Amino acid sequence: MSNTRSQLPFSVVAGQDMKPNGVLPHGIANGLVWAIRARPGEDPVPLEPHEIESLLNDRTPPSNYPKPSESWAWLHFDTVHSSARQHVATLPCLPEDVSAMLAETEYGVMLEALPGLVWGALPAFDDAVSEEDRDICAWRFAMRPDLLITTRRNPIPVLGAAFRTLRADSIPRSPAGVIDRALREFTGSVRRQIGKLDDELDRAEDALLLIERRTDLGHLGGIVGKGRRRATELRRVVTPIDRVLRDEDLELPEWAEDELRDRTERQVHAALDDMIALLDRARSLQDELGSSQAEETNRRLYILTAATILMFPATLVTGFFGMNTGGMYLASGQYGTIEAGIVCFIAMILTWVFLKLARLL
Repeated sequence: MSNTRSQLPFSVVAGQDMKPNGVLPHGIANGLVWAIRARPGEDPVPLEPHEIESLLNDRTPPSNYPKPSESWAWLHFDTVHSSARQHVATLPCLPEDVSAMLAETEYGVMLEALPGLVWGALPAFDDAVSEEDRDICAWRFAMRPDLLITTRRNPIPVLGAAFRTLRADSIPRSPAGVIDRALREFTGSVRRQIGKLDDELDRAEDALLLIERRTDLGHLGGIVGKGRRRATELRRVVTPIDRVLRDEDLELPEWAEDELRDRTERQVHAALDDMIALLDRARSLQDELGSSQAEETNRRLYILTAATILMFPATLVTGFFGMNTGGMYLASGQYGTIEAGIVCFIAMILTWVFLKLARLL
């Protein structure tokens, strides 16, 4: 518990001094990771159990929340356990379909809105040590001007990063700012990976231009293929985000419009542009690599064919003198082998001259 407190200095975790027995009220602690109250200009503070219970049981219709309030609350749930998913799926403060969406575990990207409510599912990377090894997973959210509820099944660093940035001088006016920060952190990670992939393509391109004999192209194909494969995976993740943010049928409320549609959309679209440029470069480099490999193959086949043709007359001569027949020419002479070798050599020279005159070499 001390480690959790040190990492999340103002989180609400089951087991803290919430009730005399040291636990949250029944039903509230199911999967709850943190619960805070954020007010612009002030440091976030943990919510009391009765405040959490009041927020979760608030059945006010979303249409009654058209404008931002002076402060807002953020409740974050871990839905890895079925009990937590069941608890989240029946939250009274949200419409049934929105609560059910928060408890889902399958991957997907979506964004929906009502006048006082915005909800959806967005992608993120898991907490693998290396960015290149991180898998794509999803986290879900539902927000009103005064409340943000997020859920995730896997540890997601972008939410922790957005949580840690909440300080007195950086509190957004509405929960939409948290979604914006999480998406910007995600697109920043995507662009960092794109930068590393671009550096690898630079090295592959330099090697391709410096190789004179084109005899060591196999490893370059692996580098280009790896970069193109990873860029394609990232594009399949970012493209749906860009699509839902640019959807003309999506009418975000005013308190979420500036954060999600203006700032976040620019960041996502910029990452998508970088990705498309990287994919185009990887394709052109792969085409050039394929052309170089074909050229090297043709060169080797040319050498092999020329050597085979030049050796054909000698093969014919040696085959003739190798016949086990009587009265073989030069069989009785002392220098027959030398004379036969000279015949082979002359035949090869004549063949080479013919190929040069016919411009086949």
